[in-house]
Amino acid sequence: MDETHRLMQDRIKKLEELKAQGIDPYPYRFEKNSDSKQLQEKFSHLEKEEKTTHHVKIAGRIMTMRRMGKVTFMHIQDGYGKIQLYLQEDTAKNYELLKKFDMGDFIGVEGIIFKTRTGEITVEVHTFTLLTKSLRPLPEKWHGLQELELRYRQRYLDLITNEKSKEVFITRSKIVSAMREFLDKKGFLEVETPTLQPIYGGAAAKPFTTMHNELKMKMYLKISDELYLKRLIIGGFEKVYEIDKDFRNESIDTTHNPEFTMMECYWAYADYNDVMELVEDLYVFIAEKVLGTTKVTYQEKTIDFKKPWKRMTMNDALREFAKINVDDLSDDDLLKEIKKHKIELKHGDSRGYLIEALFGELCEEHLIQPIFIIDHPKETTPLCKLHRKNPELIERFEPFCAGFEIGNAYSELNDPILQKQFLTEQAKLLKKGDEEANPLDDDFVEAMEYGMPPTGGLGIGIDRMVMLFTDAASIRDVILFPTMKPKS
Repeated sequence: MDETHRLMQDRIKKLEELKAQGIDPYPYRFEKNSDSKQLQEKFSHLEKEEKTTHHVKIAGRIMTMRRMGKVTFMHIQDGYGKIQLYLQEDTAKNYELLKKFDMGDFIGVEGIIFKTRTGEITVEVHTFTLLTKSLRPLPEKWHGLQELELRYRQRYLDLITNEKSKEVFITRSKIVSAMREFLDKKGFLEVETPTLQPIYGGAAAKPFTTMHNELKMKMYLKISDELYLKRLIIGGFEKVYEIDKDFRNESIDTTHNPEFTMMECYWAYADYNDVMELVEDLYVFIAEKVLGTTKVTYQEKTIDFKKPWKRMTMNDALREFAKINVDDLSDDDLLKEIKKHKIELKHGDSRGYLIEALFGELCEEHLIQPIFIIDHPKETTPLCKLHRKNPELIERFEPFCAGFEIGNAYSELNDPILQKQFLTEQAKLLKKGDEEANPLDDDFVEAMEYGMPPTGGLGIGIDRMVMLFTDAASIRDVILFPTMKPKS
């Protein structure tokens, strides 16, 4: 019998003994009037050994327990922190029942507040109630799981035992709330678009497929909100946004998870220059609202999101960081550079794809401070306006920070004839085996034929924003339940 099984059998025995005494180990509710954070703050002024008459009801999970005969000390953890409990045989009713309690159990207590000789705010317990009997013992190192895979697979244990991890997800919630506040104040309307789509599009990505049994049709989990949000701009809304899950059937690494959270917004009568300002303002607002500063420390580097962010063309980035002047090189010369650096081409070997691949491999890691990489090759997306000064480029930018991309934005293409031409070319690439190319969406083209105003569009990766604001090295550290391969 292994140790965990032995401990579980011991707890089950205690459970049965409690039931035999007429005690319900899983009662329906407990009426609290306080939490640990409130009590720590409210009574921080107490002198050592000062006792109050303030009556409290508090509940939480037992994280430590020291029995010393007629006296027992515990620390319980609720949703806001920890607090110490003091139980004495003379003052705590049914004190002997504590022998049936274990670390991990939930307990509800009533008592008064005092401060110990060591200066710790403590509840002197007069009555207590078992709220949940825990059958499986917490990990031995209760102060924090050390094995990363276990933290990701059993996030509930990570949250119980790792206060820092819990703070990450509290911060994540605050970031999303602040983002909504910012966009709402700017006049954007929050909307919802379909997750199940008959035709996918809006990004270079391989989709997940599924089957609708009743309709007998293949459907796709959305890879982007873009094409549906643009339909809303066509329908007359001028500012819309959505914060939602997207799904891309792609590799898993420190900045990629197949299921991730995006904010996409579309702004009628704006272009990519307007959207760059929006991104700067968004990051500054959220940083100051959530962190109280525009500066963060990410992986031992200080990053400042204050305005203005640097702007640099993709060609200039290659010139500065890779010492490659693409304007002076032929397509064959670019291909030689691709082979020299052993870069895998995902989408083809046309000039624009070669430039994009070189940039991704040789430049991104150097982009530490917030920067907009602007004016990408026209091949890189079929949904963007051609550059007003150079038809070989498009009015697209990607914001970068800490060596990775944190968003994507365009002056949106609104010429239905060009749009159909570009999507038709994408459909041909898809047929030839490019799994990240987009199919032709005739319904979307038809919608555009009714007229779409000039529009600026933006996608911001929520997960990567949270990584930056919480100094998380991996996207898995900021997603509560990241995608994992099954153990068996």
